[in-house]
Amino acid sequence: MKSLFLYSSREGQTKKILRYIDKKLIDLECETLNIHNTKKIDLLEYEKVLIGASVHYGHLRKELYRFINMNIEQLQESKGAFFCVNLTARKEKKRKDTPENNTYIKTFLKKSPWKPKLIGVFAGSLDYQKYGFFDRLMIIFIMMITDGKIYVNQKKEYTNWKKVSLFSEAFRKL
Repeated sequence: MKSLFLYSSREGQTKKILRYIDKKLIDLECETLNIHNTKKIDLLEYEKVLIGASVHYGHLRKELYRFINMNIEQLQESKGAFFCVNLTARKEKKRKDTPENNTYIKTFLKKSPWKPKLIGVFAGSLDYQKYGFFDRLMIIFIMMITDGKIYVNQKKEYTNWKKVSLFSEAFRKL
């Protein structure tokens, strides 16, 4: 069973999540590609397609939508899944980690002609030491206005790996 994993990531957490899913699905042969380096691909060569994308400054990247539009017919024919990585999903008590309550998924579904059979939402991570001065200031500001804790001297991972495992099993069953 051959699957294709595509990712759109700036900081690397989305790719890290895909690697984790790949390890969970040892019975599947998975090929992982950066969506930004992939223009046209025959998606029908794969039994399943999984796209993971991260939010940066409140938006999914334009290249993600461009890829979807270029490959919409094959995506609609495939057993497809999508997940979004964003910091809003860290608010599990407010259910911001569900497709029904996550603003970024709602926006994605409005903007995208593709309606995946399976959708996931995962919190990302923050590593202030990795960011430049402007990005660090912006993230601190965003965390302040969203009541988030600020860990400027350490990496903070918010990803709920148990939830990623459950998503992996749902993907397997597609």
